[in-house]
Amino acid sequence: MLPFRPARRTAVPAALAAGLVLALTACGGADDAGAAGADTLDPNADLSKQKITVSNWDGYMPEDLPAKFKAAKGPAVTVTKHATNEEIMAKLTAGADSGIDVAFVSGQFAQALAEQGLVEPIHADLVPNLKNLYPEAGQLAYDKGNKFSVPYTWGTTGLCYRTDLTGYTPDSWQDLLSPKPQLAKKVTMMATERWLMLPAQKALGFSANTTDADQLAEVKQKLLEAKKTLLAYDDTTFGDRLKSGEAALVEAWDGWCPTDDPKIKFVVPKEGSDLWVDTMVILKTSKNKEAAHAFINYILDPDNHSWAAENILYKVPNAAAMAKVDAKLLGTHPQLKTAPAELLKGEVPVDLGEAATAYTRIATEVSAG
Repeated sequence: MLPFRPARRTAVPAALAAGLVLALTACGGADDAGAAGADTLDPNADLSKQKITVSNWDGYMPEDLPAKFKAAKGPAVTVTKHATNEEIMAKLTAGADSGIDVAFVSGQFAQALAEQGLVEPIHADLVPNLKNLYPEAGQLAYDKGNKFSVPYTWGTTGLCYRTDLTGYTPDSWQDLLSPKPQLAKKVTMMATERWLMLPAQKALGFSANTTDADQLAEVKQKLLEAKKTLLAYDDTTFGDRLKSGEAALVEAWDGWCPTDDPKIKFVVPKEGSDLWVDTMVILKTSKNKEAAHAFINYILDPDNHSWAAENILYKVPNAAAMAKVDAKLLGTHPQLKTAPAELLKGEVPVDLGEAATAYTRIATEVSAG
């Protein structure tokens, strides 16, 4: 049985997404936001007198981690849950102190928060376990050098398929967008905006972060054509559809492709793909920033961080943690063995600013009906 999978990327109503984009329009660069207004923190602070609130996706860290952290380091931890990036962003950008100290958000959302001056720069001296991260983890386009965020999980998107039902080895986004006749109505794509757009963007040779109106029009047209042979837009149950045989080929995040079934394989298409990252940020409004840094440092301990790879089946950008992952799991889920340098060939999604409204509109128009 596969570990519980948090529904971390479920699509949200277009109106909400569009509103968030407008609220997060950059008023300055991320570098400026990260450098300005950094608090002076006490490396010798008594952490037992501090307490923090952490917001995360359900099932995205061990349930007993807060208790273990308190026993080891002193601060009490309250955990709140959010279902989507958009949900937590609405809370963090509402204009008042959200009461949250540490939030888990995807990379482009961390970038948007930094551009608004809402996050505390990472004080590396308070997070010595940063040394466990792969060098590639400091080369991510939304936050080079991990100035205001710390990566928690990372991975890519590709084709997940049944070897006994496809009759060939798919290796192109075109296999999804224009499937062979035997696969018509047996393929699924994602509904969440950035991942709905991704196959067409890459098939057409465009950037996954394009804001060019003509290119976006081509992407929309290609997606509308692909809809004719589509079984469904599916962000959560595509693995079950594959296992049952209802689907033969699906768009999938690497960790969610159920390769524990020997008939199911995963491949990154030859046109390339993305490198998505989920991160941890500390809110500028936090009153307990030393404890917040200590919490992130505790996550980066190899014994703790390896839990994510073993239970969520997403790679973690922590060399020491990945070294602890069970060899049998690596055998049944070879995506976990993808080298960081190979991952870095993917295009990192960045905050699109006001241009995100175009993505929302296209995704709504394509998936409607």
